[in-house]
Amino acid sequence: MKEILTPREAVEFIRDGAALALGGFGSYCGPDALLEALRQRYTETETPRGLTIVTGISTGDNTLEDRGMNRIAMEGLVDTAIVGHFANAPKFSALAGGNVIAAYTLPLGVMVHLFRAAAGKKPGVFTKVGLGTFADPRNEGCKGNARAVRQGRDVVELLDINGEEVLFYPTIPLDICLLRGTYADEDGNISIEHEGLTGSELEIAAAVHNHSGTVIVQVEDIVRRGSIHPRKVRIHGSLVDYVVKTPSPDLHMQNYATSVYLPALTGELRCVTKGIEPMKMGLRKIIARRGAMELIPGCVINLGIGIPSGVGIIANEEGIAATLSLESGPIGGVPLEGTGFAGSMNPENINSICDTFDLYDGGFLDMTFLGAAEIDERGNVNVSKFGNRCPGPGGFINISQNTPKVFFMGGFTAGKQRIEVTGGKLNIIEDGPKMKFIKEVQQITFSADYARGMGQEVTYITERAVFRLTGSGIMLTEIAPGVELERDILAHMGFCPLIAEDLKVMDGRIFREGKMGLENDRAGV
Repeated sequence: MKEILTPREAVEFIRDGAALALGGFGSYCGPDALLEALRQRYTETETPRGLTIVTGISTGDNTLEDRGMNRIAMEGLVDTAIVGHFANAPKFSALAGGNVIAAYTLPLGVMVHLFRAAAGKKPGVFTKVGLGTFADPRNEGCKGNARAVRQGRDVVELLDINGEEVLFYPTIPLDICLLRGTYADEDGNISIEHEGLTGSELEIAAAVHNHSGTVIVQVEDIVRRGSIHPRKVRIHGSLVDYVVKTPSPDLHMQNYATSVYLPALTGELRCVTKGIEPMKMGLRKIIARRGAMELIPGCVINLGIGIPSGVGIIANEEGIAATLSLESGPIGGVPLEGTGFAGSMNPENINSICDTFDLYDGGFLDMTFLGAAEIDERGNVNVSKFGNRCPGPGGFINISQNTPKVFFMGGFTAGKQRIEVTGGKLNIIEDGPKMKFIKEVQQITFSADYARGMGQEVTYITERAVFRLTGSGIMLTEIAPGVELERDILAHMGFCPLIAEDLKVMDGRIFREGKMGLENDRAGV
């Protein structure tokens, strides 16, 4: 029988200086009982110290609540973090922003493939993902803050293989991991049937186990030997050292957006999608509608968090039969927004994150809709670093570099603003104080030069203007009805874009209540 421990007993295996891998993704699959026990141990004993935290996407609800990795945001406990994305745990990311810890931010697809490479005892990951971006060692080499620069650890190399540039990311030695599943049987076999995601838990467990590390898994309950169907076993008991039964449902929520189990997220049941409320008219809906106009029936698309996720809501509202995919693994269905992002209602398939990025890197997607925080005159995009904040790229680099049609979406300006739609026209009452279209981005998360070389079709969509990437920079191609070119667009840009000779007005249906009728538009496409 596999040894069953309390959370506190389990975290006693974490030693000073250990490389600790964490499972979970945003609001999902976080081993909260174990993270809370680690927090309590450090509070009481100031041990362990100097940990290196390795994970793909931080767990948390993007607030200062003690959820997910926020629980272990403690000076002294952590020395270094190697992650794909920090933002879901603001307390933890603040440690990186303040140079309290050394922060390395890698493309998410690379991070999860590094787990799999380590599991197979391979030297690392060879890929073109990251070329031309901040991940490229000719730029920042994934070093997210000044402390990482001082630390001097190289997590990526530039190589020439058969006359082609590639990046090599060496594997990261791991000592121990904290993971989560639904049930464990007496032999330690782990199922995940109540989890909203498949995640990277198997890859992490194998990476740690195959290097003589310690694998600890938090579960809802322990069941009898042989009672879990073999097809439901995600992690075999031979990979698991210790099992922990969670002491409280509050430390094992399906996701942080809801306190109840949603069977439609796991495929156990299917909900009625007509019951999903339409988006309210406003900036987010305008941008999402303009993005949805690009959809083609039968296309496979990826949606990023925030405004891009609204494209899925519009597609459902308009009856467009596109296949929606998330980097977290679900394919098909209707993605959740906000805190629930990463899960989909009524998914057709829930892949592991590793398998998902194999598909993405190989050209599986027809188009992607991603957010954009800064855009410069070359067409470069930054979503990964702002001042001292270094949230990291998540899956942004993998997706944006390997998809033929890329749509960046976001408000034209940032900060507090008042924008209304009246009489089918955009009315900008109070503009955001911060420019998003600037001379040069702080960090290149998307390289326009790389995109040009790959022949990608790139579009930038805002509520008042649409731009396209050209060989000479970005070109303004559409403006919203009611908007003045000089006053509302050019005056709020840090550079003068190219302007199309046939500058168009955005489709008027975008700015009216009721359905747009996109289903009919695409019927013959």
